[in-house]
Amino acid sequence: YQAKLKSAPLLTQSLTTAVLFATGDVIAQQAVEKKGLDHHDPARTGRMFAYGGAIFGPAATKWYGFLASRVHASTTNRTIAARVACDQFIFAPINMTCFLSSMAYFEGSSPTERLKKAWVPGMTNNFLLWPWVQAVNFKMVPLEHRVFVVNVVALGWNCYLSYLNSGGGREETTSEHIRDVKEKIKQKTT
Repeated sequence: YQAKLKSAPLLTQSLTTAVLFATGDVIAQQAVEKKGLDHHDPARTGRMFAYGGAIFGPAATKWYGFLASRVHASTTNRTIAARVACDQFIFAPINMTCFLSSMAYFEGSSPTERLKKAWVPGMTNNFLLWPWVQAVNFKMVPLEHRVFVVNVVALGWNCYLSYLNSGGGREETTSEHIRDVKEKIKQKTT
């Protein structure tokens, strides 16, 4: 793996990402949704494999290189905070949009409707997990291993994304989700 990372980093990280995205979908279908092998949707697993290998893997590899070479601040901790902020407020929303809309398109569904139902819940959960993962990743992990670390953590995350994309969990519009969040905040402050 190390040798391949040095000789062909983009290809190696993209293939690794493809396999782990597909694995996340298999976990979602078999362990979470309990479909069983007879009802497993191989096309869905294939879409996850394709997205991971053709879109997320290359994008994340280039993105982490960009952050490492271009985002610097006065101290190490400020640099890490700036990289996490860029990652979470630039890359994450774009990736969530690309993921949900491309999955909907390839399933023959409406990307707009998928985004209305799943984008806000997906980003809400993204912000609960990924800032912490990325802070550790940017502080402790060498650049060439950052995509791999993200991919390992993303086994669970990809399982969630696959489940979210397939309509699992709460079926609500963005406005309903925002209303629910406001209600929870109101309850905590009163």
